[in-house]
Amino acid sequence: MRGFLLASCPAAVWLVTAVQALIFVLALKGWREKRTPLYLLTALVAFGLFYDPLIIALGRLLQAGPLYLPLSRLRFVFHGGLIPLLFPICAYALNFKKPWKTVVWVFTALVIALGLAEGFATVLETVEAAGVVRCRSAESTPAWANGVSMLLSFGTVIPLMIAGILVWIRQKTPLLFLSGFLMFLFSALGPATGNTDLIFYISMFGEVGMALCFLLYARFQSKSKN
Repeated sequence: MRGFLLASCPAAVWLVTAVQALIFVLALKGWREKRTPLYLLTALVAFGLFYDPLIIALGRLLQAGPLYLPLSRLRFVFHGGLIPLLFPICAYALNFKKPWKTVVWVFTALVIALGLAEGFATVLETVEAAGVVRCRSAESTPAWANGVSMLLSFGTVIPLMIAGILVWIRQKTPLLFLSGFLMFLFSALGPATGNTDLIFYISMFGEVGMALCFLLYARFQSKSKN
């Protein structure tokens, strides 16, 4: 399996980039037509999930140029600033009343502020693995920034799955639950298969699943309100 992962990574990263770009365009199209918050939130999250593999795919070409580090920095900034939008996605999916939506948005703004600070505070180092060149968080990254990164990874996906179960029960669709479950599953596959160094690659497929489920759920909810 490891041999297949190593051989397929460069081409697969481009494929993931293309799929995420398509999801972003479709979500943006849905928002322009329906003007619903879920479409807009999906488009924003999908953009961040598109940008990440794009810069990794271009890493080998960019690494010798002056834009490599700034563009790589934006990967972490977008992650910190956009992933917290999973909280309002849950709020809109569960049809929270306005006061509670306001609470969720205030909390989300605080988490976004932490995520942006983490993105700028992360110390970057360039590594090469599976035929691609990318920046990752170095050991000298402040401990608080690593803590925020862990919060963004697990503190968003677990609430998403819980909200997804409630939505599944109430609205008879597993899409929101699957968005969190697929992300959680693929993030765990790296360590589970002994490919910890390839988590960045394996988890990309979970990100595709998450973005696609968000898009399909936005369509489902839009149709159910018509």
